[in-house]
Amino acid sequence: MCVRWSRQGRGRDAMKIVRDGISAVELKQMAEMKFGNMVKAVVDVDGQIMAVDGELHADEEALLLESGSRQECLWGINIYPELTGQDFVEFDSMINLRPSQHNLSRGIDDPGRREEILRVVEKLVTG
Repeated sequence: MCVRWSRQGRGRDAMKIVRDGISAVELKQMAEMKFGNMVKAVVDVDGQIMAVDGELHADEEALLLESGSRQECLWGINIYPELTGQDFVEFDSMINLRPSQHNLSRGIDDPGRREEILRVVEKLVTG
């Protein structure tokens, strides 16, 4: 038997496109409300924006596509707001599997692409 459930404001309504910045404190609050210690995000490396607070990277990807982003510029990450340095961002998402762009894993195989993503995250996440 299937059980129906409601996201109660935790789905598309809760997602946010970050264009001008978001505080680490706000990310920590998002993490506590959903996954405990992590926030899923999708970064648009071309538009220099990211979507946060989705249940799935695919939901955030869809939101950015609806907002005009191009799929080949979107990459899924996980942000751990309580951590610092290399542990702050994890490159792991099903949306990153892209043989057509020579990315054959859920991670991000190209070090240059990882650096692009980190630059966007550093620009958008404050204090």
